[in-house]
Amino acid sequence: MAMVRAVPEVHLVLDPITGLLARERNDVVLYELEPVIDKLNELEAIADDMVNSLAPDAPLLNSWPGREETSWYAGILTNSFYGFIFGLLVSFVVIVVLYYTARVAVIGGV
Repeated sequence: MAMVRAVPEVHLVLDPITGLLARERNDVVLYELEPVIDKLNELEAIADDMVNSLAPDAPLLNSWPGREETSWYAGILTNSFYGFIFGLLVSFVVIVVLYYTARVAVIGGV
C-alpha cells in the first residue's frame, strides 16, 4: 500500500486506495504488504491446483490447455489394463484347478 505525500510542507499523506487524507506521523510504521499478497495469491493457486488434482476432469495448473480430461482417460485405460490382467490370472487359476480336479477324478475312477 503506497502513500502519496499530498502536502509535504504540512506533513499530509493521501492513501490512494481509500482516499483518506491524514497527518503523517513518525511513530507509525507502515509495512508494504503487496509482496505478501502476491505470495498468498500464488499459494492460493497452488492449493486450488492440489484440490483440482483430486478431480479427474479439472484443469491442472501446469498443464496445456485442452488437457482437462487426460487424467480421466489415463485412469480408464489403466484400470482396464489391470482388470484384463487380473481376469487372465483368475481364469488361469480356475483352469488349473479344473484340470487337476478332473485329473484326480480320472485317476481315482480307474
